[in-house]
Amino acid sequence: MASFRYSFQRVVDLKSSEKTQAEWMLSSAIGVLVEEELSLEQLQRKQRDWEDKLLNASQTTVPLSELQVIQQYLDYLVSCIASKVKDVLHAQKAVDQGRLKLSDRMKDEKMWLKAKDHARDRFQYAVQLKEQNELDEMASVRFMIPTP
Repeated sequence: MASFRYSFQRVVDLKSSEKTQAEWMLSSAIGVLVEEELSLEQLQRKQRDWEDKLLNASQTTVPLSELQVIQQYLDYLVSCIASKVKDVLHAQKAVDQGRLKLSDRMKDEKMWLKAKDHARDRFQYAVQLKEQNELDEMASVRFMIPTP
């Protein structure tokens, strides 16, 4: 019996490899997004802490210069948070693009796997048909031979 060999197997392998690569890229993008979100949370926590320090300092007798230093640092934190929000949005966009790319790669791979399955089904049908014809021919030859 002949074995099935798909003529486009290299394309199927390439599509599988592309899907795997897209999975890795998405995983990497998700990792960057998580890091950016954690960094943003840390900055926001730090801002809350310094706002509490400013509030406590304003309620006690503290030199004005110290209040100004705390306020300047809070302004700096606010600008860092604004920048980090942009970084988070950029990372989220990269994740969305990675998901879209992975979805496309999965569709491509699925299409080629279906084509391979259809080719295998056609091959198996042809083999079964050939075997049935051989069996039919053997049966007809058997009845055509005169018995002594």
